[in-house]
Amino acid sequence: MRGRFHRIAETDRPPVSITVDGAAVTAREGDSLLVAVLASGRTLRQSEFGDGSRAGFCLMGACQDCWMWQADGGRLRACTTPVRAGMDLLTRPVDETLWPLPA
Repeated sequence: MRGRFHRIAETDRPPVSITVDGAAVTAREGDSLLVAVLASGRTLRQSEFGDGSRAGFCLMGACQDCWMWQADGGRLRACTTPVRAGMDLLTRPVDETLWPLPA
């Protein structure tokens, strides 16, 4: 799958395996979750306003656009959270009553 971000440098950093919505994603050590998701060809989430896929907005932790959820329900900002091997992440919350999004 072709990613929205294309790595052109730092390709020698060690790979890190994570899971996003049940799919295996390979990131690089030092990547943020946002970079890992977008480089894998996935989108971060669907807009709650019905205007399509979202890929983050400010990219520096100031807005609320890049939330991801851990399988246990914990919430993380994808733009400022570094990947860790074995992370099990979701682009939608486990309990959508906490963050209702369109299907």
